[in-house]
Amino acid sequence: MSRLRTTAAAAALLLALPLSVAAAAPALAAPAPAGSTASATAPTTDPAVHLELPRPTGPYAVGQEVLQLVDQDRPDPWVPSAGPRRLMVSVYYPAHAGTGTPAPYMTAGAARALLDAKLPGNTIATESLTGTRTWAESGAKPQGGHYPLVVLSPGFTTPRASLTSLAEDLTSRGYVVALVDHTYENTGTTFPDGQTLPCVMCGRPKDWQYVDESRAKDVSFVIDRLTDRPHPAWRYARMIDRDRIGMAGHSAGGAATVPALLADDRIQAGVDLDGSMDVRVPPSGIGGKPYLMMGHPLDGGEDSSWVESWPHLDGWKRWLTVDGTIHPSFTDFPVLLEGLGLPQGPGATIAPHRAVELTRRYVGAFFDLQLKDIEQPLFDGPTAADPEVRFTR
Repeated sequence: MSRLRTTAAAAALLLALPLSVAAAAPALAAPAPAGSTASATAPTTDPAVHLELPRPTGPYAVGQEVLQLVDQDRPDPWVPSAGPRRLMVSVYYPAHAGTGTPAPYMTAGAARALLDAKLPGNTIATESLTGTRTWAESGAKPQGGHYPLVVLSPGFTTPRASLTSLAEDLTSRGYVVALVDHTYENTGTTFPDGQTLPCVMCGRPKDWQYVDESRAKDVSFVIDRLTDRPHPAWRYARMIDRDRIGMAGHSAGGAATVPALLADDRIQAGVDLDGSMDVRVPPSGIGGKPYLMMGHPLDGGEDSSWVESWPHLDGWKRWLTVDGTIHPSFTDFPVLLEGLGLPQGPGATIAPHRAVELTRRYVGAFFDLQLKDIEQPLFDGPTAADPEVRFTR
């Protein structure tokens, strides 16, 4: 599955392409070698298309604040000359409806960087990405109470915006969610000074184990800053229940859950959405922590890293395969592609909104079970209601 990380990047490109461009460049839908750059004739400017994420399913309205976090104790692992590691994090929290302003899907700089990385010289309307309808409100008044924290990590080359729908849904169910951009690992991260930093690592050879371990350090640092007392980085940090913390990620973000669980005792449960385990679960296990693996079917059988790691998971565990999905199906991208009238990609037969529904339902149920101790019959076995979901183990 990690070998298909670039599929998500290709989907990120396609979701912004007008119909005329997609028809002219069908090869862009196929996976490409890591770090490759797609090329096509520069298209003419087309009007932006209105796109909308699925509505969250929980009872809470969703607030959002964007933070810049700087780790003064750690040089940037990819560009040491840049100084300390800097991260951009979108924090979602249960809020009072109508007390903020609509939160943008992503910045213009990040959207432009995404397009220019894949189609140099293009004139595609940036608003095709930035204008996507989200359900979060920036600066909304927070609800009272304490809520579990879930940290989300996106795929390699993929901006944090790709997991917005999952973040919003978890928040609506009563979680604080920290959605992390791993700087220099995606097509563009915009900082408060207006600078959008590029994906330096996209064109370089990589040690995937080192990438995953670096991401685990990013996640632990984010938890440090959000739970610090008496000076947390977020003004509403009192909402976070520091005794209930989980992590989920897609692709490389999912792979990073294993080293994160191994290194950080505060992270109590993990979800891997279609990411190969570059860091295998050791024979000693992960301290009995619960773990959910959810992925797409592979033509060649099963991911060897999942097969090798499965017997060493020493707590509650499930391995789910969702028929009809492909690598990007666990992100926002297929829904956005559908909104543009574009295909999801080779092998995808599940409806995009159905893929989002299943991802949100099972990830939400997992954290409800593990962090809120709410029984979840959903994990007892296959159901007629979800015929696409196979209990592989």
